[in-house]
Amino acid sequence: MSRLVLPAVLLLSMTACATAPPPPGAAVPPSGLCNAEGARWAIGRGIDDDTTNRILRDTGSRDARVLKPGMGATMDYRQDRINIDLNDRGAITGLRCG
Repeated sequence: MSRLVLPAVLLLSMTACATAPPPPGAAVPPSGLCNAEGARWAIGRGIDDDTTNRILRDTGSRDARVLKPGMGATMDYRQDRINIDLNDRGAITGLRCG
């Protein structure tokens, strides 16, 4: 009997470390993975804070990078970032993840 007490205590203590699943119908946070197709509506529009926030929401991205003509940018790929390409008049010409 005493040989079973220690394993039982260890097993019970391990179950206390497990996380419970979210309740049914609970809101699931966005994954942060970019999907540029969700914001194609923005092509041709000017850029402002409201547009940028809507692009973030519609693409599921966590971060936005606005790229103006001739502007340098790092070549790192981030799956949670949307790149917003502008023309010289400030209109959106392209959207791509990375």
